[in-house]
Amino acid sequence: MRAKMRLMGFRGATVKPLNEETAAELGAELLGEAIVFGVGGLCIYLEYARQAGHARRREDEQAAALRELREQLERLRGEMEAMAARLPPGHAPGHAPAADNHAPTGSNHAPAGPSH
Repeated sequence: MRAKMRLMGFRGATVKPLNEETAAELGAELLGEAIVFGVGGLCIYLEYARQAGHARRREDEQAAALRELREQLERLRGEMEAMAARLPPGHAPGHAPAADNHAPTGSNHAPAGPSH
């Protein structure tokens, strides 16, 4: 009863002795509430830990994907620079040549189109 009075904010209040049955009932009620409060707190903590772990895994996956994309971008840049180095002089990288050197010249063929 003293513990209950202290929890309610009554300090130094005199409490008359309780009979054994009432004391056992109040003790059981206090113990039951403490257990419910403890289980509720544990559930909240476990849910928080689960959510934090999930967020950490998601961040790790995103960081790995970003790292992979950066590595792929650097590899592609290297390949593009190597291809640009193999181009004949006068060809700008990233632009199509002005004339197609492989097209036959003087061809009398009409462009293919729908025939009527």
